[in-house]
Amino acid sequence: MTPAGFPKQARVRARAEFDRVFQQGRRTASPMMALHRLVDDGPVRLGLAVSRKVDPTAVGRNRIKRVIRDQFRRMRGDLAPGAYVLVARPAARQADNDALRDGFLRLLQRAGALPVVTPAGTMSADSSSPLPPDAPASTGP
Repeated sequence: MTPAGFPKQARVRARAEFDRVFQQGRRTASPMMALHRLVDDGPVRLGLAVSRKVDPTAVGRNRIKRVIRDQFRRMRGDLAPGAYVLVARPAARQADNDALRDGFLRLLQRAGALPVVTPAGTMSADSSSPLPPDAPASTGP
């Protein structure tokens, strides 16, 4: 399987594992979806819960799951180990694919599952002095 695949080891499948994530994991929520994250030593795994209350049509529910699964495949290598269960909410039905991807990414960042991205500035991170490294230090007035 390719690195961007979705093998069985990368899925939360059993009801017992879903229950464990819901009971022991931490929840981070937005109006569109809720993310339950359980930190453990296992590989990165994803479970999806999209009920008929979210979208009464199977086509709509499958679209939401397909978009989230695709985004998860692409970033699986960057995520912290553990189990992730995403529960879609009714607002996900009206969201387009880009909004679903963005909402999932934001939840992962808020949950601490992704490394923090610092914005690029004009100064280097190790610079404690406003002088360039090759400039002579001033000894006084």
